[in-house]
Amino acid sequence: MGMSTNTSFSLSNPAIRHLAWLCSSPQLLQCSLSFTPQYYLPNDYFATLLSWDAHPQNAPPLLREPPQKRLGHYVERLYRVLLESLLGWDILLQNQQIHSNGRTIGELDFVVYNRHEQRVEHHEIAIKFYLGHTQWFGPNAHDRLDLKTSSLLDQQSQRSQTPEARELLAGHGISVPLIARIFMPGYLFYPPAKVPAYVPADHLRGNWVYAHQLHPEDCATWVVLRKPHWIGPWQQSHPPCPQQAAQILEQIQQDQSPRLFAQLKHHAASGQWCEVQRWFVMPQNWPGT
Repeated sequence: MGMSTNTSFSLSNPAIRHLAWLCSSPQLLQCSLSFTPQYYLPNDYFATLLSWDAHPQNAPPLLREPPQKRLGHYVERLYRVLLESLLGWDILLQNQQIHSNGRTIGELDFVVYNRHEQRVEHHEIAIKFYLGHTQWFGPNAHDRLDLKTSSLLDQQSQRSQTPEARELLAGHGISVPLIARIFMPGYLFYPPAKVPAYVPADHLRGNWVYAHQLHPEDCATWVVLRKPHWIGPWQQSHPPCPQQAAQILEQIQQDQSPRLFAQLKHHAASGQWCEVQRWFVMPQNWPGT
């Protein structure tokens, strides 16, 4: 999984580790609108993260707040730190709703002043996890990679061009046309459906399996990942508990709800148990379409 996995194991603070992953993670959509933070981040940005990790009182206050329950909201918080504190860009608007005749017709995730290119940009962001079946489905099978991609390209990234959005932006003193950018990190879980051409070859991968195909001994070194720790990679100082994994395996069968696991391996140099692979374990009725 490259740099994003290996170096972030040196960070002990989870929020800073999640931010490091966001800075360097490959995306699930590669196109002319894709925003790649590595093109803009200063060469010493990882030293900044290490310094925040060692001296949390110097880290941006947003990194010290407890994470929100919804993963998307938490990722937006990390993205804000990436733009403001690591890139030094200005966030002009965030989560700005667009209204038409009294109803909400959309939202602009981020309107940003890109100081490198001295232009105003509209960034739409999403973190996604898709499992290969007849299509690439999300853990909630109503979410699909092809549908999300076309939504981002054809609708969400174009929202700033609508008359209602232009009026809203003008009200905030923004009259220049906005450059649309898309940021969609995440994982594809194998076995695959056909991988679309717009997914870069270096995308992050996991595996998926049905709960009834597993025996408890298969997951003796697995730990369940709870949000926001779906943002990889996971590490812990204590060994995984096989009984706990077996118990959660049973729960999946009972409540028909998927779980994400990290398979761990002991890392002698650091003494930590570190993620080497991740697994989505699915109930028998998934995707149910």
